Amino acid sequence: MLIGLGLGPGNPELLTLRAVRLLKEADTVFVPGRIAQDLVVPYREPVVLDFPMTNDETKIRRCLVANAGKIAPVADNGLAVFGILGDPNFFSTFSRLCAVIAETHPKIEFRTEPGISSITAFASAAGVPVNSSFSVSDGSTQKAGIFLKVRRPRKKAAELRSEGYSDFVLIERMFFPDMKIYRNEDLPAESDYMSVMYARK
Repeated sequence: MLIGLGLGPGNPELLTLRAVRLLKEADTVFVPGRIAQDLVVPYREPVVLDFPMTNDETKIRRCLVANAGKIAPVADNGLAVFGILGDPNFFSTFSRLCAVIAETHPKIEFRTEPGISSITAFASAAGVPVNSSFSVSDGSTQKAGIFLKVRRPRKKAAELRSEGYSDFVLIERMFFPDMKIYRNEDLPAESDYMSVMYARK
């Protein structure tokens, strides 16, 4: 098993309790650089992997394959944790790493554990309350949206389809014991107040 573990925005006091537990339980912890290493060292001595900051896709691919080869033997036989700044699902290298592992080591299972992302940390650091809709972009065209408090998900999905969205995921009561996840045609007509919908074009 390979777990992509969010380490938060860089302050050691912003690691989650679950992150600390998994760092201690892992057979091996891997990190992509010095800042992540510094966050992990109080709990484990991690293996530092090379992820060069470059736009050269050939070099990036070569490094991903090499790193997948280092992680796979641990994930094949135990628990490998890949600690990454922020949250592993928001603009991180973890999804690309998983894509390579799925190609080269298809039997390995992987999942993610959330961390405080730079998106939410920014609001606290800047003292900017975010009380209305906003967009986040890396400079490319917007292809996805996250919608909070969706009480009528089936109706909302129908509205979004007219805007070009076609893939939907709804989570009710996220990380509570009674959490439910719905996708596309399984969306319910009504949902709990604590619901989040993800839509992708």
